Amino acid sequence: MTHKSSLALRLGAPLLITLILAFVLLPVLVVTLASFNDKALLTFPPQSWSLRWFTRVFTYPDFQQGFRASLVVMAWTSFLALFIGTALAIAVKRMGFPGKELLQAILLSPLVIPHFTLGLGLLILVAQLDMDRGYGLVILCHVMLVLPFVMRSVYVSMENIDERLEQAAASLGASPLKVMLTVTVPLLAPGLFGGWLFAAIMSFSEFTASLFVTTQATQTLPVAMYNYVREFADPTLAALSVVYIGVTASLLAFANYFLGLGRILNIDETH
Repeated sequence: MTHKSSLALRLGAPLLITLILAFVLLPVLVVTLASFNDKALLTFPPQSWSLRWFTRVFTYPDFQQGFRASLVVMAWTSFLALFIGTALAIAVKRMGFPGKELLQAILLSPLVIPHFTLGLGLLILVAQLDMDRGYGLVILCHVMLVLPFVMRSVYVSMENIDERLEQAAASLGASPLKVMLTVTVPLLAPGLFGGWLFAAIMSFSEFTASLFVTTQATQTLPVAMYNYVREFADPTLAALSVVYIGVTASLLAFANYFLGLGRILNIDETH
């Protein structure tokens, strides 16, 4: 490689990365600025500035109800997905049984199947069985969607566990349950927390499948946002989007600082 080509590569790579980041973040910047617009119409750039739409975000009744519903669904979904996903990850990693590959393919299928397909399928199923569309259906739908991410997080943490530590504890007389509680679970803690965090964020933000399985009584915040935008065209949703982005970014930054997302996702070369 010549000196000129090497210099062009050193200068061009950072410039290309900067342009890509600017392209990705430009819509976020536009939405953020639009959320401070004083007028009741979405205009850019704003002619006058106000926080009135942020006030509406926290006082609009449907958003309040949707937020409470999202919290209920998120709490149950993240807990159940963590419990089920951890058990399945341990079974897939440590056990051999007929149909193991098929089971993995089924469990990971929500990664490639469109979410609206799952939501529509569950809606048709409960309609045929004449079942109520309560919180249980919404939670079941969300668990199915986030389960692959929990399994991935726990499975990667298990890859980094030195099994000799568990064997040493067992050789010293610890029961299998005590080995799990005192050795395995503490070593899996980053993966468990990472899986729970991704499950919670994805469940709280899920819209496509939720649109089919929720009702007026169980509508989550994303569904309430969709219903709002069908009736109003003010910057309220822009303000709510800014709140969404800020909270999600803060949670991910927290997880990355204290746990290291690269290590959890198996993309850190130093793990």
